[in-house]
Amino acid sequence: MCFRDFKKMVIFTIGAIFFVGLDCFLKAFAFNNSDYKLNLIGEILKFNYKENYYIAFSLPLSGSFLIVLIVLIILGLIFFYLYCINRKRYNNLIPLALIILGASSNLYDRVRYGFVIDYLDLKYFTVFNLSDAMIVIGMLLLLIITNRACRQIPYSATNPNKSCKFRH
Repeated sequence: MCFRDFKKMVIFTIGAIFFVGLDCFLKAFAFNNSDYKLNLIGEILKFNYKENYYIAFSLPLSGSFLIVLIVLIILGLIFFYLYCINRKRYNNLIPLALIILGASSNLYDRVRYGFVIDYLDLKYFTVFNLSDAMIVIGMLLLLIITNRACRQIPYSATNPNKSCKFRH
């Protein structure tokens, strides 16, 4: 590992610790101050404690065991992808790490409390937390990276090997 890779890894690790720490702090604050409400951006975004017994963004899928099982399967598939299939594609590491960190934080809540602690109340949408935002941002970044990779390899009807495949 060269110095530049080490420096990137240190920055990445500090960023991961910061965002996971911030999410844990905000969840603990919301949990211990469940009556506390604060307008962050007028009436549009509020700090508001909510217990989420469903999946991300309060989408209806109940049953803690089923949700934990689905999250564990998804995390297992991501780890398999990182370890076995796509070791050399470093540009996927940040989006996948955001997804893993966000899902792990919510999984921890689900196992510990039986629900996920949400605290950001977006008017006309739902209540969510920083972990949910990390998962969504990670997915969006992964889609952007995948889309760019697909555009770099032109598709040819006469040569199907030039379809969208990732280079290793």
